[in-house]
Parts: sequence; C-alpha cells; structure tokens
Amino acid sequence: MRVLKVVAEGLITSFRYPHFMQGVQPTFEMPPPATIYGHICSVLGEWFDPKGVQFAINFSFQERFRDIEHTHILSPTTGKLKGTTIPKVLEGAVNPFTRELLYRPRLTLYLNRPDWAEAFLNPRYPVVLGRSQDLFTYRQVDVVDLHKSDHAYFEHTLAPYSLALRTGRGLVVLMPRMLDYENKRFPTFSRYVVLHRRVHSREFLRYEGEPPLSFWVDRTAAEVEGDHLGLLFHTWVGNEEDNNSLASLA
Repeated sequence: MRVLKVVAEGLITSFRYPHFMQGVQPTFEMPPPATIYGHICSVLGEWFDPKGVQFAINFSFQERFRDIEHTHILSPTTGKLKGTTIPKVLEGAVNPFTRELLYRPRLTLYLNRPDWAEAFLNPRYPVVLGRSQDLFTYRQVDVVDLHKSDHAYFEHTLAPYSLALRTGRGLVVLMPRMLDYENKRFPTFSRYVVLHRRVHSREFLRYEGEPPLSFWVDRTAAEVEGDHLGLLFHTWVGNEEDNNSLASLA
C-alpha cells in the first residue's frame, strides 16, 4: 500500500474542546479528525471530497501546560450606513480565561493519496495545526510503501473505539469528526481512543473463533522489540467502526 507520509513540527498548539465556552479551554491530546481535514484543505487550497480518503496519525508533544488569554467582548451597534450593523468593543469588557497548550508538538500524517505530495511541498496557505497562530513546519514529505504484518506496536496515535475492547490503555474521547460547511458547519462526532503509551499487538485480547489480525506497518519508522510501527486508518464519512475494524485493516 503506497501512502503519503508527512512529518510536521511546531512550537505550541491547542485543540479546544468544542463544548467549553468560558473560564477554561482544555485541549485534546490528539488533533481531532475534523482538524486534520481542515489542515489538508489549507494545503490543497480547496475543500476536497472526503469519500475514499483515509488517514492515520502519530502525534506527540513534550509538555502540557496552561496559559492565560483574554477576549474582547463585542456588541452590535448601528453603522453610519443605513441598515448596517458593525461590531463595537465594549469599554472594559475583557474576558480572561485559561487555555491548555501543548509544547513542541510533532505530527506524522499518513494519507492514502500519494498524489498529494506536490501540494504538501507547496502548500496553498500557511501551515498551521490547531489555532490560526499555531504555525507548523514540514520536516519531511515522502511517498512510502506500507506492508502487512500480523504483529505491530502502536503509540502516540488516534485509535478506533473498538480498540478499548482489546486493551485497557488509552483514553476514550468524543471528538469532532467532520464539519459540514455546506450546512452551517454542522458537526458530526465519533468516539476514539487516544493512545500515547506503547502497546504491542501481541498484548491485545483475542476472542475464540475470530480470524487472525493483520495490520499496516511502516518499516521506515523505528523498530521496537521486533515490531514495526502499526497504523490505524480513519475516514471522515461512513460508519467509523466498520472502517476501523482491526481484522479488516489489511
């Protein structure tokens, strides 16, 4: 399986929980699929049809910390032109809040679209991940071949929810999967497992009568205890659990 492999690094980033509005804005420890989709769109310079496109990620950071930010509260006011409304900053209306940030983030993105390599070498818009000020730099853009294997290790990745049935590691989260920009940015959500701590496939729980599991592995990544890095691919449309059935990944 030939895929595009992109390595990007930044100074800080933050992936806000969408249901926190004031006081504190915690961050996911992994970029949500909706964020990955927006990132790719900024590279291509246009919205792309997500059908048939699959991605896998490896994401890490050095530290998680908090900082104080503030917003200016706006109020509508009548403009000089009849019938127009322009925002006006209310005097003294400043809203401080705490934001969680990730220091020294590093993203490795795998896409089943090797034909997009040229776009990542010459992105249409500034490379950011998270907020608009969270600038990133591409350190590597390559086309690599993945191989099938019946054993692998997984770490610093976004895993399907079904993985929670096979290992007690990781954190189950509800993440924005996709935003429908043709329908007032209507969001869809899916459950995932944020898996930072390393786990080998030989540690997975197996069930009697199930077929052998096989995985896509990246042999260009570091080998650990005889295993290569395993990749768990996701989509933005369709049944997420069907797409992520471990037994059908390969």
